[in-house]
Amino acid sequence: MVSREQKGGVLHEKLQILRSVTHSHAGDNMSIIADASSYIKDLKQKIAKLNQEIASAEHANVCQPLVGVEVVENGFLINVFMDKCSPGLLGSILEAFDEIGLSVLEARATCAGSFRLQAVGEEEAGDPIDAHAVEQAVIQAIKNCPSK
Repeated sequence: MVSREQKGGVLHEKLQILRSVTHSHAGDNMSIIADASSYIKDLKQKIAKLNQEIASAEHANVCQPLVGVEVVENGFLINVFMDKCSPGLLGSILEAFDEIGLSVLEARATCAGSFRLQAVGEEEAGDPIDAHAVEQAVIQAIKNCPSK
């Protein structure tokens, strides 16, 4: 059987550990426990805030389009992928191609849950276009798509 003094010693030791973990400067047991309670409440708030930030970051990453543009023999190979398919997205991208003077020679698009576009385009007569300009036009078309 454990004596009352031993129980008191163990309790005192555990309270001192709690005091050091919670950075409490309290001297009496009730104040140490109150500080620990406050410390736990602060930790819960920090966890909730971090969970919100993680959820926001995940949402932002999910909605970000993946756009790749490669220079090929007579033009560009354009690949677009998005987790979400929005009505009007393909039309918006094709209009952007037209605005920068890119003729689509061949295209394959799917919109079954996610949006995928693979297109081959060539410059129309006029100012030369670089791959970065094509990529930026696609990204801007996605941002400007009203149904996004």
